[in-house]
Amino acid sequence: MADRLSALVADRPRVIVVDDHQLFRSSLVSLLRERGVMVVAEVGMAAEAVALAAELAPDVVLMDLNMPGMSGAEATQRVAAVAPLVSVVILTVIADERHVMEALLAGARGYMLKDSPIDQIVDGIQAAARGESMITPRIAGRLVQRLRAPSGLDAPLSGAELTPREREVLGLLAAGFDNPEIARSMQISPHTVKNHVSSILIKLQVENRIQAAVRAVRGGLL
Repeated sequence: MADRLSALVADRPRVIVVDDHQLFRSSLVSLLRERGVMVVAEVGMAAEAVALAAELAPDVVLMDLNMPGMSGAEATQRVAAVAPLVSVVILTVIADERHVMEALLAGARGYMLKDSPIDQIVDGIQAAARGESMITPRIAGRLVQRLRAPSGLDAPLSGAELTPREREVLGLLAAGFDNPEIARSMQISPHTVKNHVSSILIKLQVENRIQAAVRAVRGGLL
């Protein structure tokens, strides 16, 4: 029953759209609604988004990064504090690794680019509503390469004891694959993928897929 309810939420998530460019925001809202996404509010200021996230408790806040008054990264931190069950997905034109890491460390569950196909943006929203994470593929590849650079910040994870199958799932996860894509690539069921991901998160002692990828790469597991 819980899985069925989760699937229903993911298919028709309740979303707040946050972007200070009104024309872009209005066009995006129309496209999202055409594809079954329930946009419950649209605002142009990050501070408004934080207040509405607490008031409306949407499934997802779709957040721009650069906005007047408060950045999207700061707003993401505040949403996490006032509405911890709400997932934030960044939607921006900024593709550099520093901003991506800043947003993810602030608590964003996904990071998408504005020039992504609308169906990919919807996929990112639905993934966040399911409690999963999604990064635009072309960012994910560069991010993994950046994380592979020695930083001295993380100790090796030799004791993580991941199974060979879990390592394979982790590698695809770090490359930006979502659960259905991992299932197709490995020719296993989405339910099996979900179980592997849950086990990986427990063994790496992290809260979400993005943190798992960062921890694994810096810890030498990939």
